[in-house]
Amino acid sequence: MPQPITKNTLFYGDNLQILREYIPDESIDLVYLDPPFNSKRTYNVLFKDEGGQESEAQIAAFDDTWHWTPAAEEAYRQLINEAPGEVGQVIGAMRGFVGHTSQMMAYLVMMAIRLVELHRVLKPTGSLYLHCDPTASHYLKIILDTIFGPENYQNEIIWKRTSAHSDTKQGNVLHAGRIHDVILYYTKSDIATRNEIYLPYDQKYVDGFYRHQDPDGRRYRLGDITGPGGAAKGNPQYEFLGITRYWRYTKERMNDLYEQGRIIQTRPGTVPQYKRYLDEMPGIPLQDLWDDISPIGARAAERLGYPTQKPEALLERIIAASSNEGDLIFDPFCGCGTTIAAAQKLNRRWVGIDITHLSIALQKYRLRDSFTITAGVDYSVIGEPVSLDAARMLAEDDRYQFQWWALSLVQARPLGASAGQKKGKKGADQGIDGVINFIDDKEGTAKRVLVQVKSGKVSSRDIRDLVGTVNREKAAIGVFVTLESPSAPMATEATGAGFYRSEGWNQNYPKIQILTIEALLHGARIEMPQTTGITFQQAPKQKPKADKVQAGLFGELDEESDED
Repeated sequence: MPQPITKNTLFYGDNLQILREYIPDESIDLVYLDPPFNSKRTYNVLFKDEGGQESEAQIAAFDDTWHWTPAAEEAYRQLINEAPGEVGQVIGAMRGFVGHTSQMMAYLVMMAIRLVELHRVLKPTGSLYLHCDPTASHYLKIILDTIFGPENYQNEIIWKRTSAHSDTKQGNVLHAGRIHDVILYYTKSDIATRNEIYLPYDQKYVDGFYRHQDPDGRRYRLGDITGPGGAAKGNPQYEFLGITRYWRYTKERMNDLYEQGRIIQTRPGTVPQYKRYLDEMPGIPLQDLWDDISPIGARAAERLGYPTQKPEALLERIIAASSNEGDLIFDPFCGCGTTIAAAQKLNRRWVGIDITHLSIALQKYRLRDSFTITAGVDYSVIGEPVSLDAARMLAEDDRYQFQWWALSLVQARPLGASAGQKKGKKGADQGIDGVINFIDDKEGTAKRVLVQVKSGKVSSRDIRDLVGTVNREKAAIGVFVTLESPSAPMATEATGAGFYRSEGWNQNYPKIQILTIEALLHGARIEMPQTTGITFQQAPKQKPKADKVQAGLFGELDEESDED
């Protein structure tokens, strides 16, 4: 039986397996998931070069396409034979009319088996927000109704994710511009946590209704204070300012409010009215159309270059609405870690899962840059290799995952793109897998450390090739990361390359350095001038938000992250 999670945790691996092995029943307060849509697209992670421009280096992060595989067939079997309630019947019926082995059916099956587990781990007071594409939301709503019960459906939230654009023609068919995503909101029960969120009033509404101002500039509107229903409702009758009516307040209370300046008579003979100040009104209760949170712009400070990255304001709103400080937030498709960053900012605990080492690395950098917290100290990372044998197993299983993980050990930015595949390739600097940028002089000239990763046999020829690449590319330092132990001739070749002289630090650093995976796992580091270690686009610094802010307005972003 899974043990309670007592520390913020990142998991690398398949979220279905991790849910079953690590997440206990009724332990999660809030689930947000933004799984890959069935959009049949390949998304790339974009990186910035030292000048801040989009680099030619890209990594295919994931294919947003689902296929009917043996895993999908096994998930279907489990849903039919083992899922609770009527889930199996619904999935069986869907397979009949959606298509036995269609991409859509593969997507729905793989989602359904995970949603069953997510329902299991939610507390009775918990909520789930599923971010999805309109092309599949109607199917997913049927599945969620079956798992959670239609009585626990709360909202189909529409988030306007982009402004108008010219995608209104597909082949010979015209359609309305597709500018929104769907977020399906369900609760585990009718006692789910719910905090009211208010949005600012529209300026047109303010100008139309709060037309009056005090000398100090406070805006107000006038409200009726007569007693509805008269004597039948128990309202007192008396004369006030020359007007006899049934009133909302007792005479004593009316006089107090008048002394406070809250009740005024606009002119003699008119019925007195109550001053309702704009700055005392909470705002408009949150509705199910969210068009006040902008997508992340191309020049946004929050933009990390990860595909489908969502703005932190979106996650802050969801977390604030359906959880309290100290609650446990869970994202099983955590990507670049926006849910985790928002939870950390709002003083919640968190758990995230992703199936690529690229994403786990990006999240670690984001947490470090935004909150100055580090893996292994402030939170746990489970699923990454922690021994040489585990590193060998990863290399044998998937050399690209191994490569990305190894690069994260030295905080290097991966190079290479392969459109349509979950694989990297060598970048423009032939034979190079990663790069670290740094500045080492008063002029701010960008310098580079080139990193090569090897998981197989190595020889002195590899070092000679790296020396040639470093010299040709005019890089400062070359680093050779190897799973196997280097030979004596390799060390000799590296030593013979000489040193890089740092004028800024007045120090020499080995021009070519060989680092083994074993040494890196035991704390070895590249010898180089100090740098911020920026590999991906750096996340902005964040400050925790107080409770009174959490329940406030999340339509506008903080000044520190207003570009997210």
